[in-house]
Amino acid sequence: MISRLLGRQTGVNQGKDPLSGFPLPPNAGLLTFRVLDPFGEPVREAQYTLSDSRGRKVVKGETDPFGWVVVLVPLGEYRMAISSNGFTPYRGDASVRQGGTLVPLGDITLHAAPTLPLPEPGEWEIEAAHTRIGFSARHIGLGRVYGSFGNFAGAIRIGDTMERSAMHVVIDAASIDTKVRMRDTHLRSADFLDVERFPTLEFYSDRFVHRGGHHWAITGGLTLHGVTRTVTLDAEYNGLRVGMEGETRGAVRATTELHREDYTINWQTMLARNIAVVGSSIKIDLDIQIVPKGTELEFK
Repeated sequence: MISRLLGRQTGVNQGKDPLSGFPLPPNAGLLTFRVLDPFGEPVREAQYTLSDSRGRKVVKGETDPFGWVVVLVPLGEYRMAISSNGFTPYRGDASVRQGGTLVPLGDITLHAAPTLPLPEPGEWEIEAAHTRIGFSARHIGLGRVYGSFGNFAGAIRIGDTMERSAMHVVIDAASIDTKVRMRDTHLRSADFLDVERFPTLEFYSDRFVHRGGHHWAITGGLTLHGVTRTVTLDAEYNGLRVGMEGETRGAVRATTELHREDYTINWQTMLARNIAVVGSSIKIDLDIQIVPKGTELEFK
């Protein structure tokens, strides 16, 4: 694709303009670059973003299987950001000043991200005061409703390797909070969570998989509304720090998406009238801090 676009330098077209046969708008230029790792190998599916001088995103995408990006952009000055799992993000500038021209930036090398120390093997627990279990969902097809659960507990057993670790989290279903009392009361009712019959949500992990860099997949069973389904958390490990009381803390951010029909949560009264009060997809957003089990903290 790229060789056809830029013109393959053969004996037939050697010396010709590589853009011949590919007319470009007079107010735009063709920006090209290739993303490589420290060993000179192409980085495929690296994410790139070009923003203008005001910080507005103009174009974004990912590199092709050969590490290339070929993109047509208006004339202007750009700030470029490139990221990929396991590499330190790249920041640079690009300038497209003359219309109808090729602007080759050449090869851009991403450097390996520094490794973060992993938690020591043993028993850890979620530190609730600095952890948030949040969610969002579409509301009657318009905006989004945001909420969280305020009461939960969790234990993590770190194995001799992270892949042999496990996690168990229990959430009090009645602690749901969307900042609207009437709505929260309804969400606790039999129409939705039915907290009298199903007072907790529980997650048991059964697999930790390293996806590269600081990214992990945590797979396990989520029990909600009396139904258990397999879910995978896309997790980003943020390392270890020493807290204000001298305690060791680890931090993870994780996301996933649930479908309420999988857990037989259907508000039939409204669905019968073809009104989807709550959208099918529920986005889960977790900010978790962990401490060694038994850590005594004065400020929680």
